[in-house]
Amino acid sequence: MSRDSPDLYWAECYRAISVANEALDIISKVSNPEEYNAQKGEALLARAYAHFMLVNYYCKFFDPQQPNDSPGIPYVTVPENVVIKQYERGTVASVYQNIEKDLLEGLPLISDGVYTVPKYHFNIAAANAFASRFYLVKKDYQKVLQYANAAFPSNNFGENLRPWNTTYASMSPAELFNTYSRATQNANLLLVETASNYGRYVANYRYGMTYAKWQEISASEQIIAGNASWVFPLYYRGDNNYFIPKLTEYFVRESVNAEIGLPYVMLPIFTVEEVLFNRIEANAYLNNTTACLTDLNTYISKRVANYDPSQHKVTASSMSNYFRGNLRSNIINTVLAFKRVEFVQEGMRWFDIQRYNATVSHTTRAGSVITIPAGDNRRVLQIPQTAALSGIQQNPR
Repeated sequence: MSRDSPDLYWAECYRAISVANEALDIISKVSNPEEYNAQKGEALLARAYAHFMLVNYYCKFFDPQQPNDSPGIPYVTVPENVVIKQYERGTVASVYQNIEKDLLEGLPLISDGVYTVPKYHFNIAAANAFASRFYLVKKDYQKVLQYANAAFPSNNFGENLRPWNTTYASMSPAELFNTYSRATQNANLLLVETASNYGRYVANYRYGMTYAKWQEISASEQIIAGNASWVFPLYYRGDNNYFIPKLTEYFVRESVNAEIGLPYVMLPIFTVEEVLFNRIEANAYLNNTTACLTDLNTYISKRVANYDPSQHKVTASSMSNYFRGNLRSNIINTVLAFKRVEFVQEGMRWFDIQRYNATVSHTTRAGSVITIPAGDNRRVLQIPQTAALSGIQQNPR
């Protein structure tokens, strides 16, 4: 299996689930389980997160207005003790119920004080970030707001956003690659190591971005008053293969003297930026317009080149000039547009496409256009054939 294939992602998620289940099983059998509450909390959160990602990629997307009775994915809660165990997929609704159960049980147990580097574990901020993402999909906006605020109880989002228009602005591509996914960066809430060719091929193949596509994505700077320009540094490799320096490869040799090994990347799973965007979107649906505008302007204060607070502003007027809808829809569309440029080449856009049932059109290198509308079976990844050994039925095509 390719290191970046859907089949391997499936396998690695269930491997993570297996590890979490082993940890929970061991904790349940010790004489003093309360001393391992933080580890129990992290195992529950890790199990919930892996199932959450699987159900959103390999099943029809959750819709709180629907019964969600389409096939889910096996929600595994006990260690495997046989070579090939048989599983049932359940439904999307049942998977979400189990995710929520693990999330709500595990979150209060999380403690930052038990780890040397909390950002390599489900720390308090990351756990609340996950909860805000989960409830955003469920469209429970009051809970999105609750958990987004809990992630940063001091409301200090501005000082924790990535400093793109200050510190990062003077960095070379190599320096940015070496900085973006470090635990020392305030914006990174949870970091996960994964074997991947991403760092090697970020500028081309399926991760690629043409200059025309970047112009389309970055046009959201026009939403900001004052003739603003995004500060994101754009580079290219070869012919029309553009990228922003973010994730880099580090090569792990099989042994000290080996010439072979595997490429890895350190991936920010949750960031301050996502939590802020979740809060803005929730406040938009809750009609907290002033709070939305405050947060949008906090965000652009770290993203606009030569930022001038007296000139560069997101206002009701600046949004209506660009989107021309009502204020709530303009705020939501602004959030989605800003997220698209913030998370370019990180894969976060797919969740928004699914949540809003947006049609996807992709132009191939040969010039043909592939269009995938809402409801198309191709929006759901295929269950790996190897899973059939465990009785897991594949998705329709």
